[in-house]
Amino acid sequence: MRSPIPDYLDEVLDTCSSDRSGHVADYIGTLASADPDVHALAISTVDGSVYDVGAREHQFTIQSICKPFVYALAIDDIGLDRVLQAVGVEPSGEAFNELSLEGGTGRPYNPMINAGAIASHQLVRTDVWDPDPHTPGGEHRTEDVRRRVARVLGGLSAFAGHDLSIDYATADDEFASAHRNMAIAHMLRNHEIITNPPAEAVRGYIDVCSALVSVADIALMAATLANSGVNPVTGARVVSPTAARQTLSVMATCGMYDGSGRWLAQIGIPAKSGVSGGIIGVLPGQVGIASFSPRLDAVGNSVQGVQMFERLSADMGLHLMSNEQPSNTAVRWIGTVDDATMSPADDGALGDGGDPGDALLPDDGTPPLGLRTRVVLQGTLRFSGAERTLRAVVDCWDSGELLETVELNLTRVDSISGAGVRMIRELIRRLERDGRHVAVVDPDRLLTV
Repeated sequence: MRSPIPDYLDEVLDTCSSDRSGHVADYIGTLASADPDVHALAISTVDGSVYDVGAREHQFTIQSICKPFVYALAIDDIGLDRVLQAVGVEPSGEAFNELSLEGGTGRPYNPMINAGAIASHQLVRTDVWDPDPHTPGGEHRTEDVRRRVARVLGGLSAFAGHDLSIDYATADDEFASAHRNMAIAHMLRNHEIITNPPAEAVRGYIDVCSALVSVADIALMAATLANSGVNPVTGARVVSPTAARQTLSVMATCGMYDGSGRWLAQIGIPAKSGVSGGIIGVLPGQVGIASFSPRLDAVGNSVQGVQMFERLSADMGLHLMSNEQPSNTAVRWIGTVDDATMSPADDGALGDGGDPGDALLPDDGTPPLGLRTRVVLQGTLRFSGAERTLRAVVDCWDSGELLETVELNLTRVDSISGAGVRMIRELIRRLERDGRHVAVVDPDRLLTV
């Protein structure tokens, strides 16, 4: 049995692909020639499941999506207090490449605009990574620049769970016309926010922006922030909980440039976009989401990507300000039971932890079902909890341990979001379509809307 989540993501991708408004970033040669019709969508859960659809293998340069990750690395490298001395946290209400600094302090307004990102890049340490000996030569790629880039690329790779590389052709193309970023760097140097030569600061920043990623890569990077800095697949701690929390806080209010307020109100997911067409979103404790579509709107955000996030937020109940709290252990127990003995029919249980004895709950008048697979759910089921439920049942199916009769027991469930109801109903439909008899124990009629 196939999980319905990829099918749902395919539907979202297909629906949003009809909007062909906007245009690719034409001020960078390699981006101007990008195929505007390539698109992809991915979700990564905080326990390591990644769902990706569309052009899942397509690589693109990370561009401004690197900004939150560089900021988090800088916080851990030199400490939050020192970072705050150099970069503020207030929304600017201006374009991402505006030549402006905070009044009184001379700091960039926040790390999600170019001024703050260039400053953040200059704050990471240069003594923890050796430069890549294969880095091509280029104007202003000094030893210090190459060491700083190596440190950041190593951090981005840890977020993504594998080694990333840099598209130096794009980096050189972008650097050749980086006049506005150069002006920003000179402004930062004048206010002593950075101390290195402006050209070196811009050179390193642009090299990092040219790291190649796929939509699944940035979804997992987002999920690492959602998981308090621990990569859900590798289990490696990439940044501290403090750095992850601070980064998400700034993303929530500043990540979508001068559209950040509208984004937070309508979609409610801390996010960051890039001019190559990518967007990441982070729902703490639940998921990382990523979209890719190159056509951009007037403020530099992907047109189709914004629509994808709007659909996902509405359908799956992902708005940050929702008062529904997710359960991190939605599947209390899954295993085999038999009415004849009222005890587990085998020695083990599958799925998330739980006690087989606790799983033996009264059926509230349901006729005896005989030998069956019992799935006991608990807590509040939002998207993440429903996804864990689907995954546990699919894994049981794939292993050949799912019996002809399946009992879904919701006795311990407090509430289910609209997204959870739709996902559990779709699970039931697919089980029945594939020849299973499904008995639902739902004393509070949570699935009846």
